[in-house]
Amino acid sequence: MKTVLIGQGNEIEEMHQTTWEQELAGIPERQRARLEFMTEEHHAVRYFAVRELTRQGRPLTPALIADRLDLPESRVVEILEELEKNLLFLVRNDEGAVSWAFPVTVDRTPHRLTFSTGERLYGA
Repeated sequence: MKTVLIGQGNEIEEMHQTTWEQELAGIPERQRARLEFMTEEHHAVRYFAVRELTRQGRPLTPALIADRLDLPESRVVEILEELEKNLLFLVRNDEGAVSWAFPVTVDRTPHRLTFSTGERLYGA
């Protein structure tokens, strides 16, 4: 019988390989269910945040996102709230600007990233 070792916190647990494979097989369906609430606008805001945090290296205000995506600012704020609440794809700072959009952040972390285009940022 083959097993897989799974690290959780300070513990290492042993799991049967077939159980592990069954859990992995269910990931696409679970992810699809988690993403069901997202509209095209949600995806556009999220992709924009990741791309522009990398390019600009500073938090992105809802006004900037709204302007660049040609969406009402109030709608962008709603989308940011929903993304933050439902999935933690992103985090806003105290001023409401996006400072973290997985997998990048403008907040200092131990994970420094350098992209092939030369941009440098922190990993979330």
